[in-house]
Amino acid sequence: MSSDLARNAYQQIEANGSNGLQLVVMLYDGAIRFLGDAKACSQQGDRRGKSAAISRALAILAELQSTLKIEEGGEIARSLDGLYSYITGRVLDANINGNDKGLDEAVKLLRTLNSGWMEIAKRNDAAATAKSASASEPSRSGDSLEFFG
Repeated sequence: MSSDLARNAYQQIEANGSNGLQLVVMLYDGAIRFLGDAKACSQQGDRRGKSAAISRALAILAELQSTLKIEEGGEIARSLDGLYSYITGRVLDANINGNDKGLDEAVKLLRTLNSGWMEIAKRNDAAATAKSASASEPSRSGDSLEFFG
């Protein structure tokens, strides 16, 4: 169900005109938020809340990983794939062992990735704006990076 929510969010964002880079940033934001919720629930002893938040974060990670274009994205896509697997493992370990350190590490890694993707999105938007201002045909945002399907 959670991956259905992520997929529906993706389709809704696409319909509203957001580009793929903005979507990736939004997905990272969601995963970070859910992991923060999981930690807060853990500290409050709310097992159901923690489980629900972790499930949502894992669904987002699975969506990010499953949409990677490994062949087209080359080494970067392969590295992201490995990193998503590592983050997923840390979240699962934190959930199973009740240790919030894994959640903290996952959030730290996701924040670092998110920062990079936000910068890429800004640059892409600036390039698309410049291109559309100098060309008679509209630019297609998201053409420069082909890591995700």
